[in-house]
Amino acid sequence: MGKGFYISRPTGIVVIVAAATAAVIIIALTVVYAQKSRNEVKPENETEVWKNYRLPTSLAPVYYNVTLWPRLVMDANGMYIFTGHSGAAFMCVKETDLILIHSNKLNFTLTRDGHHAMLRGLSGAKAPAIKKTWLEVETQYLVVQLSEKLQVGSTYWLYTEFRGELADDLRGFYRSEYVEDGVKKVVATTQMEPTDARKAFPCFDEPAMKAVFHMTLIHPLNTVALANGMETGTETTTLNNLQVLQTQFEPTEKMSTYLLAFVVSDFISIKTPAEAKVLIRIYARRKAIEAGQGEYALNITGRILDFFQNYYNSKYPLRKSDQIALPDFSVGAMENWGLITYRETALLYDPSMSSNEDKELVSTIISHELAHMWFGNLVTMKWWNDLWLNEGFATYVSYLGADDAQPTWNMKDLMVLGEVHKAFAVDALAYSNPLSFREEEVETPTQINALFNSITYSKGAAVLRMLSGFLSEPVFASGLSVGHFETYTAYLQQFPYGNTVYSDLWGKLQEVVDSDPAVKLPASVTEIMNRWILQMGYPVVTIDTQTGRISQKHFLLDSESEPDRPSVYNYQWFVPIKWMKSGTAMGQHWLLEKTATHEPMRTNSEWVLANVNVSGFYRVNYDSQNWQRLLSQLTSDHSVIPVINRAQIVDDVFNLARAKIISITVALSTTRYLSEEREYMPWESTIKNLDYFFLMFDRTEVYRAMKEYLRGKVQPLFNYFKTITSDWTEIPSSHTDQFNQVNAISLGCRTGVEGCANLTKTWYRQWMENPDKNPIHPNLKATVYCSAIAAGGVEEWEFGWNMYKKTSNAAEADKLMRALSCTKTPWLLKRYLDYTLDPDLIRKQDASFVIVYIANNVVGQSFAWDFVRANWRHIYAGGSPLFATLILDVTKRFSTELELNQLQQFKKEAAAAGFGSAVMELDQAIETTKTNMKWVAENKEQVMRWLTEELA
Repeated sequence: MGKGFYISRPTGIVVIVAAATAAVIIIALTVVYAQKSRNEVKPENETEVWKNYRLPTSLAPVYYNVTLWPRLVMDANGMYIFTGHSGAAFMCVKETDLILIHSNKLNFTLTRDGHHAMLRGLSGAKAPAIKKTWLEVETQYLVVQLSEKLQVGSTYWLYTEFRGELADDLRGFYRSEYVEDGVKKVVATTQMEPTDARKAFPCFDEPAMKAVFHMTLIHPLNTVALANGMETGTETTTLNNLQVLQTQFEPTEKMSTYLLAFVVSDFISIKTPAEAKVLIRIYARRKAIEAGQGEYALNITGRILDFFQNYYNSKYPLRKSDQIALPDFSVGAMENWGLITYRETALLYDPSMSSNEDKELVSTIISHELAHMWFGNLVTMKWWNDLWLNEGFATYVSYLGADDAQPTWNMKDLMVLGEVHKAFAVDALAYSNPLSFREEEVETPTQINALFNSITYSKGAAVLRMLSGFLSEPVFASGLSVGHFETYTAYLQQFPYGNTVYSDLWGKLQEVVDSDPAVKLPASVTEIMNRWILQMGYPVVTIDTQTGRISQKHFLLDSESEPDRPSVYNYQWFVPIKWMKSGTAMGQHWLLEKTATHEPMRTNSEWVLANVNVSGFYRVNYDSQNWQRLLSQLTSDHSVIPVINRAQIVDDVFNLARAKIISITVALSTTRYLSEEREYMPWESTIKNLDYFFLMFDRTEVYRAMKEYLRGKVQPLFNYFKTITSDWTEIPSSHTDQFNQVNAISLGCRTGVEGCANLTKTWYRQWMENPDKNPIHPNLKATVYCSAIAAGGVEEWEFGWNMYKKTSNAAEADKLMRALSCTKTPWLLKRYLDYTLDPDLIRKQDASFVIVYIANNVVGQSFAWDFVRANWRHIYAGGSPLFATLILDVTKRFSTELELNQLQQFKKEAAAAGFGSAVMELDQAIETTKTNMKWVAENKEQVMRWLTEELA
C-alpha cells in the first residue's frame, strides 16, 4: 500500500462450479506449499482453535464466487447497507471436522436448519452434515462445526448469504460521499488491507491463502461498477422490484484477499488508445476528469509500467490497470491488483492549480503502487511480520520509476530527504522496532495495523537502497528477475502467484552474487542483511582521523536510554563505508567489528568524508579536528562536498548533538556557510533540523535570537530567488529550485526578512479582492496562504475557509486546509478543531491532519492536545489508521514536566479503555518528551550564548 490501506464488496448470485478437479488440486496445493513453514501459535485448548487469531493449515481456498449489492441510498432505518452471497471452494489438506473462515460485522441469513452456511462437496466429494455454526467475534471467524471429518484431498463448497453496513469508516466495503452541483453523491468502495476483506464477505483472510475470485456487482442504473478483473458484461435486471444493473468480471489471477477491490460510482474515465498493450483507465469525479485532472496520471502510468516491465524483466500480468481517485480514502493509495485506489491528491493533477510538489507526489505514489503489481501482488509476503518486504521494496523502487519518468527531477537523490532522513528520525528511539518480526509477535488485527509505519516503509526502502548500492543496481535487479545472469531461477520467476519470506529474497540475491565474480562481499547476503532487518536501530560510525580507528555504536537520541528489545547481534552491524578524502573518492571499506583500524583514513591535514551520497543507513561522527576541516571546507568552497553530503552533514551533526555525542555549538556552526548555499537539499535538511529548535524554543526568549540569526542566513537566498524570478514574476526552471524558492519565502517570512510578509499579504489581498482570479503561483500557494493568514485576522481566515469549501480541486483544498491552521487567533483555532468532529465540514480522512496542523502552530498546540484528550474516543473510533501517528505529531513539542505528566496519565486512561495500536506511539511520545526535557535543560543556555556571540 502506498502509505495507505483498506477494501470490501457488494452482493450477488449463483455458483460457477466449472473448474476441473486437476486445476483445483494444483491451485490448492500451491497454497499448502506456501503455508508449510508457517510458525503456528497453538491455543492452550486444542479443541478451541477458533480462539487463535491465525487460521489453521487444514484448509486451502481455491476460488470464490461473490455477488454483492451495495445500496447507495438510506434504508428505512437510516442506514446504508449492502447484501450479498458468496461461495468459497476449498480443499481439505489436513483431516478436520472444523471450518474456520473469517467474517467481521456481517449479518448472515440462517438456513432452514438454523445454520450460518451451507456445505456441499465438489468433484464427487461428499460433504459432512453441519453440526453447529456460530460467530467468534473476538477472532473474527465464522465457525462451522461438522458431524464428520473432511477428507484430505477433497474439495468442498461453503455458501453464505449476508448483509453488512456500508459505513463511512474507510475500511472494508464502505461508502464515500461528496457534493457535486449541490447534489450529494454516494460511492461504494473498498479498502481491504490488511484485515478487512472479511467485512465484505466470508473469506480466508490471510496473505498466504491465495485464491481466484469471480466477482459480480449489482448496482443502480446510471452507475459504473469496477473490480480487479475486466468487466465481461453488464445487463439490466429487476431485483426486489427495482431495476438495477448487474456487472460480471473476469476471474482474477490467484491472489491474496487484501488485494481485492470493487467500486460502484457515477465516475467517468479517460483511457489509453485501443491499440495500447495494456488498457489504462483513470476514473474520478466527473468534474475532475472534465477539468483534465486525470491526464497527467494517464500519461505517466504507461511510462512507469514500461519501466517496471523492463526493470523486472517481466510482462505486466494483467490486461488492464484501472486507477480511481476517491473523495474519502484512509491513506495515500492501495495497490489492488488491476484496480488501484487513491486519495484524490495522490492521483489527480491540475497544472493550473497544483504545485510541482503535488506533481511529484502523484508521480511517486503511482510508481509505488505499480511497483507492487509484481513485488507484493505477483509474489507476496507469507505473513504480515514481513510487511516491510512489500512496502519497503515498493517505496525504494518507486523513486526509480519516478526518476525514469521525470529524469530531470533527481528523484534518486531526493529519496535521501524523503525516506532515509525520515527513517533515521524514528529509528533512533529506544521504542523503535525491527523491520522483520517473529510471526508469533504479529497476530491480531491491531498488531498487524501497527506495522504500517515509517520503519516499514522508509527504513525498509533505505536498507534496500543500501543493499542495491553495495551489490550494484544491475546485480540487485537480476536477483529479482533474470537479467544478464541466467544461470539461476530469479525471485519473480521462482515464486509467481506464491508467498515468500525475506530469506527467499536473500537466497536469490546470493545466487546472483555467486554467479558474478565482480561482486566482492565480506560475508553472505544473509549475514550482512539480517543485522539490518532483525534488530532495530542503526549505528553511528565514528572515524578518528588522527589514528585511523573506526568504531560503531547503536545510535539513540537519548544516550541514556536502552533498547527495549534484546538483539542476537548485540546491536552491531556489517557497515559498508564509501568514503572520500579531500574530494577524492576512496572506494568502499567494510566495518565488520565493533572497532577496527583503516590506515588510509589516518590524516592530519586532509578532510575525510564517509557515507558518500548517504549510500548506507548509518550516521557518521569524526574527531574534532576532522569536523573543523569539514566546516572550513564548507566555508571556503562548499561545492567540493557532494550536495547530498552537505545535507547529510547537517542532519548528522544536529542529531549527534541531540544525542550528546558532540557539542551543540559544532552543530550550529554548520549553518554559518548557508548564506552562500543555493541548493535545495542542504537547505531543506537545515530547516527540518532547525524545526526542532523552533519546537523547543518558540515559547522561550531564545526564539527571538534564532529568528534574527536565521534572517541573516536566508536573506541572500530570498534575494537570489527574487532576482532569478524577475521580482517574483517567474518560476525557476529546476525542479529542486522550485522547492527551494518555497523555502526562501517560508523561512524568510518566518524570520522577518524585509519585504517577505508584505509580498505574501499583497498576493493574498489581491485574491480576496478578485476571488475568481488567483494571482499566486501553485508552487507558492501553501506558504503564501499560511503566511498571509498568520499575519491577518478573521477576515483572511473566513475568506480562506470559504475558498476551501468552494474548491473542487483536492490539492487546492489541502493547501487551504493546512493554511487555515496558521492563524494566531485562538478562538479561530478552537473552532477549527471542533470542525474536525463534523464530517460535513472536514472529511474523516482529513480530520487527523487538521489536528496535527493546529498542533504545529505554537498558539494552537495546547488546544490541539486538550482536544485530543477530550475527544480521542471519537477520533479513534473513526477508524483512521493515522491516529497513532497523530499522537506523536501532536506531542512533539512537549518538553516540560507538566506535559510529561499529562502524557503518562493519558496513556494510563487510554490503555485501560483499549487504545489498541497507538499504545506503542504513546510510549514513543513519552520517551521523546523525556529526551526533549533533557535536551532543553542541557542546551538552552549554550544555544543562547552562541547566538548572542554570532549576532554581536
